[in-house]
Amino acid sequence: MAEDTMNGDSLAGLQAGALPIFFEQIHSQLLLAGSEVRRLFHGRGRMFDGLEQITCDWVGQQLMVSVFKQPSEGFLNNLKHGLIAMADSPLWQKCQGRSIVLQHRYEKGAPSEVLVGELQRNPIVVESDINYRLDIGQNQNFGLFLDMRLGRNWVKAQSKGKNVLNLFAYTCGFSVAAIEGGADQVVNVDMSRSSLTKGRENHKLNGHNLNQVKFLAYDIFRSWGKISRMGPYDLIVIDPPSFQKGSFALTKDYKRILRRLPELLNQDGDVLACVNSPKVSSQFLIDGMQEEAPELSYKERIDNPPEFADINPEASLKVLRFSREK
Repeated sequence: MAEDTMNGDSLAGLQAGALPIFFEQIHSQLLLAGSEVRRLFHGRGRMFDGLEQITCDWVGQQLMVSVFKQPSEGFLNNLKHGLIAMADSPLWQKCQGRSIVLQHRYEKGAPSEVLVGELQRNPIVVESDINYRLDIGQNQNFGLFLDMRLGRNWVKAQSKGKNVLNLFAYTCGFSVAAIEGGADQVVNVDMSRSSLTKGRENHKLNGHNLNQVKFLAYDIFRSWGKISRMGPYDLIVIDPPSFQKGSFALTKDYKRILRRLPELLNQDGDVLACVNSPKVSSQFLIDGMQEEAPELSYKERIDNPPEFADINPEASLKVLRFSREK
């Protein structure tokens, strides 16, 4: 990583001289993404020197660029010039690009600056032939975590005929994938009623039978009885935040969930346990499961999408499968 300096056109993780690599990557990844929602550039994985503090997403024919640290004036000017120039490229026309938005994540409120076109705040996007409605510009997260693409694909492929429990459901991405894959029922649990409402909309977008989907705006730790009554489950997905003030702290509370799994899971059921904190490794989940639910054994780690390559895989998203065998 570059040194933190205020000289010339570089700061830590933001070097103007590295921007040609940024634009080359966007061009090649945009060709691969086509019309699907996708991370095009992941500087946060520290695979590109001088670009560690910038990302770029392709969201509903919008280019969403996020800068995470105060850039030099030279870097910012070159970045904007290159992005605006993209709007005149044949590739932009081929991909039917609509707008280019620059989000200043280092500023309070993470304000967005529209460089080209108009911001589409609620686009409907496609991932693996599934539709999702996003909410752009209101929060730092727009309703679908793109690094979980292969996790959702795995759930879709494994859900046929199953009863699925989706803990910390957020906007129900796993639930939509499960029903799309033929699940008999999905039970979504999340404290945020507004997130679950968006999840319901995502199911409707895909023409799903909502009689097969439950939306429970519950505090998980106070609702085990209600959750258990809808089981036992063939597949349980656990995808918590690293920290949620007043309700969840990863290193303290994750084990409280793991110890409940034996009473919730069918004899040959699977658990997909996820953690996205760089402060803990896969071993945190493996050891925690062995301690709290030894009936479940570790089977595999689901790959992260290649566009989320990280110099240290243990600092990136960890998605681990555990199984309870007969």
